[in-house]
Amino acid sequence: MDLFMKCSIEEAEAGLREGGIPIGSVLVRNGQIISRGRNRRVQENNPILHAEIDCLINAGRIRNYSECTLYSTLMPCYLCAGAVVQFGIGKVVAGESVNFAGAREFLESHAVEVIDLDLEVCKEMMAAFIREHPDIWYEDIGET
Repeated sequence: MDLFMKCSIEEAEAGLREGGIPIGSVLVRNGQIISRGRNRRVQENNPILHAEIDCLINAGRIRNYSECTLYSTLMPCYLCAGAVVQFGIGKVVAGESVNFAGAREFLESHAVEVIDLDLEVCKEMMAAFIREHPDIWYEDIGET
């Protein structure tokens, strides 16, 4: 596992410790992390503060995202995939897509390179959360 996914996992773990959903994200350009984020919907009572959105907010304004890679512990949903496409992020690396398939086809249909690492640590962390907090999870994915 590379450093960038490890940092995404650290963000997910921090979110879980805060009482939130364990999804983390980092934005990388030229081999450097330029931003980090985590799902903070619960903590901030904000329905759109997914990990990838939090990460983009924390990055601030960037003139050109085309050479950026967005790492996330979970395959991005349509909300987050829409932001990736909107800003022209060229590559997404997901920790897993077993617990949530996300919007991979949407991303690829917009010429975004998508890599699914299928990491056990990401799958186990998300599966445990879903088992323990199904109400919060299904709210997060809009299936209440």
